Amino acid sequence: MTRPADRLRIPADLERLAEVRQLVRDVAGAAGATRDVVDDLVQAVDEAATNTITHGYAGAPGWVDVTVAIEGPTLVITLEDDAPAFDPTGLPDPDMTVPALVRGPGGMGIRLMRIATDELAYRPRATGGNILTMTRSIAPRPEENP
Repeated sequence: MTRPADRLRIPADLERLAEVRQLVRDVAGAAGATRDVVDDLVQAVDEAATNTITHGYAGAPGWVDVTVAIEGPTLVITLEDDAPAFDPTGLPDPDMTVPALVRGPGGMGIRLMRIATDELAYRPRATGGNILTMTRSIAPRPEENP
């Protein structure tokens, strides 16, 4: 199944993230994704948008565009913004052998995005800013209960 993408632009305001989560739920649900797939995608998109608003804009005004598309057996979610360029795909995973209280905060959100998606890709916007694309199969992974 392929259908036109659903798109939402929100201001860089954490209180608007519920709209983003609902968009992902609606489109993934319409695609027939299982609850595990939907939950993974909602969490990954919420983390990415939160990072953009919190760290990218850091209190400055801005926007986040979220596009959710069904492309055959895959959900493709794109987040676009005009915050300072930042490529999360280039960061290493945190050292999980170090206890959380010793390791400290940071890095877990990007790890979560990697785990929750099949592919995470970044490219800078031609006019400045970021484009982060997440893909995930609509079908559950073997370890997930359908």
